[in-house]
Amino acid sequence: MSFQLLRLFGGQILKEESATLAQVIQTYAKTKQLNKGKGLHAHLLRTHYPLCIFLTNHLLNMYSKCGDVDYALKVFDQMPHRNLVSWTAMVTGFSQNLRFSESFKAFSQMRSAGESPTQFAIASVIRACVVLGSVEIGRQLHSLALKLGLACELFVGSNLADMYSKCGFMVEACKVFEEMPSKDAVSWTSMIDGYAKSGDSEAALLSYQRMINDGIGVDKYVVSSALSACSALKACQFGKCVHSSVVKLGLEVEVAVGNALVDMYSKSGDMESALNVFRVDPECRNIVSYSSLINGYVEMDEIEKAFSVFVDLQRRGVEPNQFTFSSLIKACANQAALEQGIQLHAQVVKFNFDRDDFVSSVLVDMYGKCGLLDHSIQVFDEVATPTEVAWNSLLSVFAVHGLGNDALKTFSRMVQAGVKPNAITFISLLTGCSHSGLVEEGLKYFYSMEKTYGIVPRAGHYSCVIDLLGRAGRLEEAEEFINSMPMQPNAFGWCSFLGACTIHGDKERGKLAAEKLIQLEPENSGAHVLLSTIYAKEQKWEDFRGVRKIMRDSSMKKLPGYSWVDIGNKTHTFGAEDWSHPQKKEIYEKLGSLLDRIKKAGYVPNTDLVLHDMDDNSKVELLHHHSERIAIAFALISMPAGKPIIVKKNIRVCLDCHSAIKYISLVVGRKIIVRDNTRFHHFADGLCSCGDYW
Repeated sequence: MSFQLLRLFGGQILKEESATLAQVIQTYAKTKQLNKGKGLHAHLLRTHYPLCIFLTNHLLNMYSKCGDVDYALKVFDQMPHRNLVSWTAMVTGFSQNLRFSESFKAFSQMRSAGESPTQFAIASVIRACVVLGSVEIGRQLHSLALKLGLACELFVGSNLADMYSKCGFMVEACKVFEEMPSKDAVSWTSMIDGYAKSGDSEAALLSYQRMINDGIGVDKYVVSSALSACSALKACQFGKCVHSSVVKLGLEVEVAVGNALVDMYSKSGDMESALNVFRVDPECRNIVSYSSLINGYVEMDEIEKAFSVFVDLQRRGVEPNQFTFSSLIKACANQAALEQGIQLHAQVVKFNFDRDDFVSSVLVDMYGKCGLLDHSIQVFDEVATPTEVAWNSLLSVFAVHGLGNDALKTFSRMVQAGVKPNAITFISLLTGCSHSGLVEEGLKYFYSMEKTYGIVPRAGHYSCVIDLLGRAGRLEEAEEFINSMPMQPNAFGWCSFLGACTIHGDKERGKLAAEKLIQLEPENSGAHVLLSTIYAKEQKWEDFRGVRKIMRDSSMKKLPGYSWVDIGNKTHTFGAEDWSHPQKKEIYEKLGSLLDRIKKAGYVPNTDLVLHDMDDNSKVELLHHHSERIAIAFALISMPAGKPIIVKKNIRVCLDCHSAIKYISLVVGRKIIVRDNTRFHHFADGLCSCGDYW
């Protein structure tokens, strides 16, 4: 019966119309017509219609579902008598309107009034436990549901599984789920989402497959969770199957699904598919899909494309977030692209993300990897309350700059600040000790990991100790350490040991390390090159030629060394004996004059490092034409006097170049910073920050 019809009766309400009135109120509740519902309620009050509990309960439900839970409470408080439905309406009403503390209170009052809760009341307060993170109260409600025989009810079981999964208790969630006699899409979604968010992506995909096999229809929430699990596992083939279902169901235009698809393809490295999904509907693009695409290009080392996407989002008026900036700054760190990094830092400040812990952490890392240690420290000092991410970034910066003592001091500050170190913390700490010759300190922290901090060392930590002992020339101890390890060393461990054996002239251990490394990575040209170097130093030319023949027969090429330097907004890249640069004449004239000057200052070329059969003059020329020296010569003729020169190199700086650059810094009076593939060297006044320990 409509409100207009009621007015025609002039207050003469028929006795049999209570059920009809309840239907009208229920319709208003479903369609969220609060004003009409209030109008009907007012009419009933004006006409002194005797409101029974049955009708009042419908009014409570209507007000709650229309969002006016305060008026529902007012009506409830004025009820002379209440029943189970009345209490349930208030408990669920508070929960539906996100007033969870009041939902708990109403539930408690309901129990005190002697009412036995329904499955809907219990499910509502369980939902409140999810939002408030009150898993202990949730356990008590679970016990109550078991006592009342309601735990297997679909609505209660689904909410219990959801509560346990969202609070991180997946074992309990799984037990509840498996005990449910029937499962609907909601319960399946809770489990899949719970597994995905707790990091058990394989279980999430298995659950998704079971859901499909059981014939349960999927929706945008389920496929989004499944795609999230695919992203974590980089399971592109499974993701494509989910994508097929998405297309069949017409869900591709759903923003959340589109975002999940772009993220899945991006993290799997299939940037073509990611871009195709991204282009489906321009209206559905948002900062989430833009950030996923940018991060995908960064991970694939396609930096120009990442910045192109960034320019596009700015052109379309999409505001970047902290994840966007973090990915782009990370790209600048990896490429040591200082100028672009500085520009991004300015935008970070503009958008008020400079106090964001994660953004600050990547800025610390970026400035450190670009050689500006002071800038890294300054950015870190501006973080109000650094988390372990920020502390780890600073530790890593000190480590790659070979400042082991600073790393140790920073670690002490971190612990004193109450921040718990993690596995990454100790990788940086051990690396810093290794590059600084702090062997005893490094061993002390390694053995304290599990005993003091409860962190079980992983293969990476063991490799750091191998490197620590190897760099110090303690090769016998390193070998004993390897033999005592609970697992076999990884490639980095054997590579570190091989490099140490080569530098310190331990041929027998070097051969063993090379053989082990080649077994792990048959295509690793570096292992073959170092092994051939060992044979050459022993003048075992047959073995030398044998290793080189293996490399030729397997089309294995030695990784070419190259260096690059940024001048203005342009990056100039050079290889050894590189004659391709437009200013090659000026560069090589500068190289020639530098060689004369550093020789007069005391530089003596180490021609033993050249394993080719040629005269000494040719060896000297070959050494002096290494890529880092060409880059330095170019910087000297291109940059204003007094400005530090920052050169990046993709492989380790050779011993002779290290010696030569020390003398170059002396004769030209310039600070020269060289970043190779393991660390930084700061050259000034004829000295290097590494103290020749590297």
